[in-house]
Parts: sequence; C-alpha cells; structure tokens
Amino acid sequence: MIQIEPTPNPNSLKFLSEKTISAIGTEEFQKDNIEELSNEFIKELLNFKGVELILLSKNFLSVKKNDEVSWDELKPMIISHINHYFENNKEPILKEKINDINSDGTKDETVKRILEVLDTKIRPAVARDGGDIKFKSFQDGVVKVELQGSCSGCPSSLMTLKQGVQNLLKHYIKEVQSVEAV
Repeated sequence: MIQIEPTPNPNSLKFLSEKTISAIGTEEFQKDNIEELSNEFIKELLNFKGVELILLSKNFLSVKKNDEVSWDELKPMIISHINHYFENNKEPILKEKINDINSDGTKDETVKRILEVLDTKIRPAVARDGGDIKFKSFQDGVVKVELQGSCSGCPSSLMTLKQGVQNLLKHYIKEVQSVEAV
C-alpha cells in the first residue's frame, strides 16, 4: 500500500511504501538527464507529463512536478506505477548504483565530522519532508551542499539551510563558518 505525505514544497509529494524502494541509499533523477538512464521504472516516471524530478530513498520516493499538471491528475498515475512495479518485481527499484560518484577517499577529520552530523542529525529531518542533502565540499570554513528531492526549489529551503543546517554544523564543528547550496 502506498501512502502519500505532503512536503513543505507545494510542487512535491512524498510516496511511502512498505517495500524497499532503494537498496543503495538516496538517489535523485531529473528529467533533463533522462537519456542517460537505464532504469525503466525511473525513465517511465520521468516521462509522465509534468514530472521534473524524482528522489528515491529506502522506503519512499518524492516526486517534484511543474505547474502544467495537477496533483489530482498525477497522484493516481504515480501510485499505479509504483504498485505495478511491485506486483511484477520482488526486488527494490534501485538495487545498484546508477551514478556512482564517490570522493577520492581522502577525507580529513573535519569532513568526516561534517558527514557524520549530516547523516545523523540533518538527513533524517530532511527525509521526513521528502528530500535529501548531499555533501559537496568543505573549503575555507564553507560547507557546500546540494538540496535534493522536495527540498530543491522549495520556498523554505534557504531558511532550512541557514537556520537548520548551518546552525547545527556550526554548533558541532567549530571549523564550519557557513553553509551554501550549490
């Protein structure tokens, strides 16, 4: 059974499933990059009229739409698409990395602590709203992150970034002076 939750972004909804959607963590896919994708479920979902972006996580997926389509039109199509997949497949939609972009493995202690705070204190809160936050870099006291899923383009994302993420990181890690979105 698929449950729907609103997110702070009016153009994004969170679709929850008791089945595992992603066995590899959180991944975001945008309509602009559809030609590069091999996963049929994701390609078909991105081809729905109005769907701009999807974010898949362990037990939910977030869909961000544009204004050319209403949720009344789109919700039943998305639910049907998810249900159809799980009626015909036992495994998660994402079972292997599609975009395997890893750091070079040379993380200093400050970056390790930043990643720990992001993973334990920030990511769970952002996931409740149907989004994710990805660490991009740390240089000269500035942490650069990417907001994904429901969080990308959300009217309250700047406030979340500055009042939530920045304050938490500055509190736990003295080397952090500010946080910026890329």
